[in-house]
Amino acid sequence: MLKKTLLMAICFLLISQVQDVIYAEEENKEDFSFGYDIQLLPWIEADKIVPRYSKFTILDIESKKIFHVQRRAGSQHADVQPLTKEDTKILKEIYHGKWSWKRRAIIVLANDQWLAASMHGMPHGAGALNNNFPGHFCVHFLGSTTHKSDKMDKSHMLMVYKAAGMLPDYLNHLDAKEVVVSFIAGLKEQDSFILKQMATEKLKWKKELASLENIRLMGLKEIDSYDNDTIKEYSVEWQIYLKNRKPFKETKKIMLIRSSELESWKVVVYPNYLSKSK
Repeated sequence: MLKKTLLMAICFLLISQVQDVIYAEEENKEDFSFGYDIQLLPWIEADKIVPRYSKFTILDIESKKIFHVQRRAGSQHADVQPLTKEDTKILKEIYHGKWSWKRRAIIVLANDQWLAASMHGMPHGAGALNNNFPGHFCVHFLGSTTHKSDKMDKSHMLMVYKAAGMLPDYLNHLDAKEVVVSFIAGLKEQDSFILKQMATEKLKWKKELASLENIRLMGLKEIDSYDNDTIKEYSVEWQIYLKNRKPFKETKKIMLIRSSELESWKVVVYPNYLSKSK
């Protein structure tokens, strides 16, 4: 374990480097990048760098907040706990004072390596440390999977690529169906940067997006289009969860366009996809 003074020095270096980040969430911010090497490692390699009972540091990309954790369990991903009560406090601040399943792009600092990763902020399961955290939370790397399925969660995948600074390139190489799935994941996570990469124009329904708690994708199928090379349309069936409202099911049409087969697919943004049809 790194001594506290050395760890704080490293954290200071991280914070200084991150000041150069330009994060694409507000109107005056267009892109983000880092001036140091962030590794996009598959889970099979990351698992060895942060083995069970190892302690490491987490840097949240957006808030720039840093806290320390210990991996306690997990075979398909890392089940971790904040080290101290102060670390728990910082984690909760990252989630604006309320525990949440929302995924966030993070950097894991371990053994002088920076690893692209993703986390959620919901305590669950068992906990073993005196840290005011009722359980553990999950940290995912590229290719790590959930316990309920043997597939990587789409939101975690997007956040891992975002942390690595490779999200735009990843999205640009997706087929049309995967763009729709990724766009819905971006909506679910309320992530403006993810959505901006795939939309034809700026979203005009921030209020509804801010009130979104969850989206459950129930069905997705392609509709016959005029030109399958440059225009595609999908019928999406989902269940929407908005704050202070009962969940409702909707079927929406989402159109994608591109200028040529060499270009990436973009989602046409003209309606409020989250509004309930009358």
